[in-house]
Amino acid sequence: MESAPPSIDVATNLRRVLDSIERSAQKAGRPGSAVTLVAVSKTIGEELIRQAVAAGAMALGENKVQEASSKRPLLIDLPVQWHLIGSLQKNKANRAAEIFDWIESLNDLDLAARLDRACERLDKRMPVLIQVNVGREASKSGIAEEEVADFAGRVSAFKHLEVRGLMAIPPYSEDAEESRPHFIRLREIAERIESQRLTGISMKDLSMGMSHDFSVAIEEGATLVRVGTAIFGPRHYM
Repeated sequence: MESAPPSIDVATNLRRVLDSIERSAQKAGRPGSAVTLVAVSKTIGEELIRQAVAAGAMALGENKVQEASSKRPLLIDLPVQWHLIGSLQKNKANRAAEIFDWIESLNDLDLAARLDRACERLDKRMPVLIQVNVGREASKSGIAEEEVADFAGRVSAFKHLEVRGLMAIPPYSEDAEESRPHFIRLREIAERIESQRLTGISMKDLSMGMSHDFSVAIEEGATLVRVGTAIFGPRHYM
């Protein structure tokens, strides 16, 4: 895990991000409280995570089960939710159910079944988001747009999983406006599914937007934004 350079002021950065979330939400006619900041803490050490939580972070996003498994016991006292935002391997489903409060990257029915069984053993109900491959990129995970409604219906049959909405990672571009059409599309998919009033399925949450484009995502309906670099600075993997 990395340590940020001394010049990185995590608390100031996080407050700046929260202010930007508030402004973007107001621009979209929503209160800032309608948007949850998921501070992406992958590769980030205990001290900096504690600084972020002290400054107002209420949710942490991790990409890997193994890394989160080593961190959470050290941070068990923090009043935060833990979100899995990276791909989940089927053989890590049991451990993921133990560690995380949300799974934002569900995209496989067999994986959903394994998570459901794990949550049953733990007597917990897990909020999940369905990952959609909005850019139809071969390099990215996610359900194809035309399959999302059927997949959501199948996942809703699992008693210990709670379908709360959709997640997407658009094709990367330095220009945040390039992401807007993808955010609009994800919102439209969610609205179409919501209009069908499918039993056991909610589309109230949209996880979209990262450090470079979260303001645009909020304008287009994001309820969760995954922000790492804007809080912790550029990552230097070790």
